[in-house]
Amino acid sequence: MSGINGILMNTELYKYILETSVFPREAEPLRELRNATADHPRSAMTTAPDGGQLMALLLKLINAKRTIEIGVFTGYSLLLTALSLPDDGKITAIDMDRQAYEIGLPMIRKAGVEHKIEFVESPALPVLQKLLEEPGNEGCFDFAYVDADKVNYISYHESLLKLVRVGGVIVYDNTLWGGTVAVDDESLVAEDFRAIRLQTIEFNKFIAADARVQIAHVSAGDGVIICLRIA
Repeated sequence: MSGINGILMNTELYKYILETSVFPREAEPLRELRNATADHPRSAMTTAPDGGQLMALLLKLINAKRTIEIGVFTGYSLLLTALSLPDDGKITAIDMDRQAYEIGLPMIRKAGVEHKIEFVESPALPVLQKLLEEPGNEGCFDFAYVDADKVNYISYHESLLKLVRVGGVIVYDNTLWGGTVAVDDESLVAEDFRAIRLQTIEFNKFIAADARVQIAHVSAGDGVIICLRIA
């Protein structure tokens, strides 16, 4: 099963969820993009299909029209968002790797949603700052999805809380970091997971204490924290 990186330790249970509830409803362009990414050396960076399904539902529930995406990779979550928005919806998509984005571009074009996407090849923080400086952007976005540069999640959060409206939603991916956030003995954690593990633990504590958002920490994919801006 390509494009799968879920946190559930029970492989059969996760397979059941995907095959029963996720894959039968996955749009064909998304399936094509997931398969096109499967052999990529960084394929684990793709948004998990069950996490994507949850995100699509959230977009529909809040009638999202204007969104931000930080971390595009080959574009699975970006295409999913574009398919979920109305025809005049707009996505500001930020990533430093245009080459990876172009892997998914044929499927995005085939789906007829490229006009909804403004791809910005850049680190995210300068782009967010520029958006905040431009008149009319503060509080005008409905939704944001963050799946890149985990060490800057708190900085992203502060900027996004100004850009996303009250009643809007911010989703953070990889908040369980392969389950390592719950490991007490760091020596049991793979060395290349350790630094981001500590950053993720810090971010999760920060969000749990943030009274400006109502949250749900969900074990879809590699863990997602859903934030509803309430102040």
